[in-house]
Amino acid sequence: MIKLRGVSKRYGAHQAVDRIDLDCPQGQTQVLIGTSGCGKSTLLRMIIGLVTPDAGTVIFEKRPLAEQALATVRQRMGYMIQEGGLFPHLTVRENAAIVPRYLGWPLDRTNARINELLALTQLPASMLGRYPRQLSGGQRQRVSLMRALMLDPDVLLLDEPLGDLDPMIRAELQEDLRAIFRELGKTVVLVTHDLAEAGFLADRITLLRAGKIVQQGAFSELIENPADDFAAKFVQAQRPVFS
Repeated sequence: MIKLRGVSKRYGAHQAVDRIDLDCPQGQTQVLIGTSGCGKSTLLRMIIGLVTPDAGTVIFEKRPLAEQALATVRQRMGYMIQEGGLFPHLTVRENAAIVPRYLGWPLDRTNARINELLALTQLPASMLGRYPRQLSGGQRQRVSLMRALMLDPDVLLLDEPLGDLDPMIRAELQEDLRAIFRELGKTVVLVTHDLAEAGFLADRITLLRAGKIVQQGAFSELIENPADDFAAKFVQAQRPVFS
């Protein structure tokens, strides 16, 4: 569904992404992992068109992203960031319904979709009138996921969606995310720095370092056969978490 071919991006002297090729097959969860500054989030922003590569091509459903209407493409992609990115002056209902309101959905259609997503994300209906400051971190992430799924997109893009959460809440949300991915069959690209989380959620893992791909494949391949010293050290540094 999504292909990146030879994409590069530089910010001043920093080479964020360096000639990367990446495939994200339909219906699978691709996890981008690596240390801070390795290019994970930049790749995600390229896919949704928030960042334009200096070189190379982003392809969505066999057509270069640059040749498509970005507003239309973005309606087919749900985007979720760390800490939710909710508007603090809007209630849960208003945050979830912001794009349908822009698109002119009838109120009954919006309400029906909100009810579906409340059940899917296991968020109580009593939360709909609350503001983000009145929610826990885990609840804010569930609302953010509702908003990302509101238009029933083909693709879900998640940038450190569970970062900075309490470990118990994070584990619970990991379980819920995996169940949702399997139930909906979406194409998912997820960014994390947590190897255990990547192994739990991913069909395929891409390990990055300094804007380049170090290794791609299944979680078991990365654990059992690291491609180089960096991959081996990355695995070893996190081994106590998942062993």
